Amino acid sequence: MKIIIDAFGGDNAPNAVVDGAYRAAADFNVEIALVGDEAKLNAYIKEKGHANASVSIIHANEVISGEDDPVEAIKKKKDSSMVVGLQALTEDKGDAFVSAGNTGALVTGSTLIVKRIKGIRRAAIALPYPTTKGFALLLDGGANADCSPQFLQQFGIMGSIYVSKLFRIENPRVGLINIGTEDEKGNELSVAANKLLKETELNYVGNIESREIPNGAADVIVCDGFTGNIILKLTEGLAEFLFGNVKKVFVKNMFTKLSALFVKKGFKQFKASLDYTEYGGAPILGLSKPVIKAHGSSDANAFYHAIRQAIAYKNSGIIEEITTSTK
Repeated sequence: MKIIIDAFGGDNAPNAVVDGAYRAAADFNVEIALVGDEAKLNAYIKEKGHANASVSIIHANEVISGEDDPVEAIKKKKDSSMVVGLQALTEDKGDAFVSAGNTGALVTGSTLIVKRIKGIRRAAIALPYPTTKGFALLLDGGANADCSPQFLQQFGIMGSIYVSKLFRIENPRVGLINIGTEDEKGNELSVAANKLLKETELNYVGNIESREIPNGAADVIVCDGFTGNIILKLTEGLAEFLFGNVKKVFVKNMFTKLSALFVKKGFKQFKASLDYTEYGGAPILGLSKPVIKAHGSSDANAFYHAIRQAIAYKNSGIIEEITTSTK
């Protein structure tokens, strides 16, 4: 298996990408193709003393930045590491593609170059969300700010397949984010989507309020990308706020410092459960080939796990099952 990686996507590229890629190539016994400026990549590889015959380079001159307009960037920066990598995936030069670059550009490029599964109206970013019961899958995480009821219905179907295959949850519960649990609650989109989801063969549990997500109210959480992205960023900010303030309490005086010793292990375990670097990346479900979106701030450990996620996604048969479900 070969994983293609956008070596210049993300805040810590290319160094973190290269370090994570070499570690993954050794541990997972896979081939890796780094896409980007060959001279710069070789210089860093030599500096770090990396050596692995299964890691190769596909040259690309340009980089799509976070400030670039997604559509314009895909159209005009044909020699960017992201576009060249996606094109290599379509040409079967690899089995999956990983990028921590511009989210909008990655979704646009994947849709235009890799293309969606026939019958799927929109691809969706599917993100693992920590809950008291383990994880739930939230989609859409930001690919589609505006959605139709049919999009949300398909998100539920794709998410259910993903969770049953990779989370090993039989007959996963699917819930729709809303401002109340009653059928008549919400805007026109929510009411219509709720009705469509009820018509499927999914284990649909109905509307759920956002406060119930951490309590494990559903295994698959469906919403439009605008709502999903707000939920995720609020969660990230709240986690930073809480951990920061808890730390201040523990270092306040010698008595709190002493008590911190007794809870240190449990505190670290809880913090790790919220650490995005351990999750890997987020698959863009609905595409004809595996594309993984890594966090923009990914370090080497996050890229390592994103590659692990790409391997698991490719081997899962999820794309094939989604394809069958749309026929």
